[in-house]
Amino acid sequence: MALEALIRKRGPIKKIGVIGMGYVGIPAAALFADSPVFDFVYGFQRDSPSSGYKIAMLNRGESPLKGEEPGLEDILKKVVTEKKFSCTSDFKKIADLDAVTLSIQTPFLNKEDLLPDFSPLTEGIEQVGHHLSPGMLVVLESTITPGTTVTFAREILERESGLKAGVDFALAHAPERVMAGRLLRNIREHDRIVGGFDPISTQRATELYTPVLTLGKIIPMSATAAEVTKTTENTFRDLQIAAINELALYCEAMGINVYDVRRGVDSLKGEGITRAMLWPGAGVGGHCLTKDTYHLERGVQVLGKDLLDYPVGEPSLYILARRINDFMPTHMFRLTTDALKRTGRSLKGAKVAILGWAFLANSDDTRNTPSEPYRDNLIKAGATVIVHDPHVLEYPHVPIFQHLDETMKGADAIVIFAGHHQYKNLDPDHIRALSGRSHPVIVDGRNMIDPDHFIKHGFVYKGIGRGDKNMHKILR
Repeated sequence: MALEALIRKRGPIKKIGVIGMGYVGIPAAALFADSPVFDFVYGFQRDSPSSGYKIAMLNRGESPLKGEEPGLEDILKKVVTEKKFSCTSDFKKIADLDAVTLSIQTPFLNKEDLLPDFSPLTEGIEQVGHHLSPGMLVVLESTITPGTTVTFAREILERESGLKAGVDFALAHAPERVMAGRLLRNIREHDRIVGGFDPISTQRATELYTPVLTLGKIIPMSATAAEVTKTTENTFRDLQIAAINELALYCEAMGINVYDVRRGVDSLKGEGITRAMLWPGAGVGGHCLTKDTYHLERGVQVLGKDLLDYPVGEPSLYILARRINDFMPTHMFRLTTDALKRTGRSLKGAKVAILGWAFLANSDDTRNTPSEPYRDNLIKAGATVIVHDPHVLEYPHVPIFQHLDETMKGADAIVIFAGHHQYKNLDPDHIRALSGRSHPVIVDGRNMIDPDHFIKHGFVYKGIGRGDKNMHKILR
């Protein structure tokens, strides 16, 4: 075949480009560069006002990601020192590469209409197409609507290059499977889904990813199956979170502790028994879980139109789960309002300290943070809001405090939105003194504190799923 001959002529993959220097692209580029199999890696980043600063940082061997990412900065310093990695905004360098991966966000313009915003991804694909050469491998790592690789992406690449996928160049989808706080570990240890446009593309993409795997193995399939796999695994996780969040709401209404129920259900073990119980919380954030359900829904509407057999008139279970998780910040607002009412106060004129702006514990990832809609509701209700986060240094139009005591000083309510370890050992006596209130409110959205410990020190407590404590007697 023509492609097989072109790849054989080009030889092993030696020079790689990674487009998109974010939570996915940075660790991927670092691990490619650290592998003795590959000679050099370019990280491509637009020199924009919002993210151009990353170029200089990465070229100094510094990570722009400010959360706790074990080993990442060490590897970056190593590959920069060894001159195996460089970050650039010059996309012309793509022409010199053997393989290019794209790790670009794919949010939705309108979730109700299932309209994805592929404009950043389109721009990246067009850049690759402009400089595509025969025998090159192109891999989409972004989570995308099923069918995107073999239609939308292929068409752009072919139009811009004049080459043909499966004949002149290899094309594949190999979705990322990482979580902030464990990026390097996830890339090395998770199995890698590799879906090629054709078998030769799958084989070439397998050659790219195998050297960076330690415990993980390659799972080959078609490009569309890989797209469905990625959107499904995030949809199912969102569904599991929604299940425990709904249970938490039920337990609050019935006056019981959701964590007792969870522990009881989780104790049932044995052959053939699976009860995957996650943890309830103040809301789901991040770039993936908040949108991937919509990619899966759009995929079946595009690829399975008029073919899907489903109960007539019934809503999608997955979309309902997404809405439950989106509701949790609203529930946190309700808990805060109810707690203040118990002390004779209202949100209007109250000072509320939000602990945690990142959506994920011990991370600086603020994408789609559930803290934001909660804060918006507080401000609409007339409250003064102060935000603390030890990892988030700045956020558009939201001042972020790094000093915890300064944040809680004079607060009527302290509300825990992130599971940062700094919030695990809060001292009720110290917080009460800082607040200056006889009965300050504490609302726990991540099960970080012992309710009884705070209640006996005069706090009014509310917690997700804590029906056993949410109407406790206020101790004078």
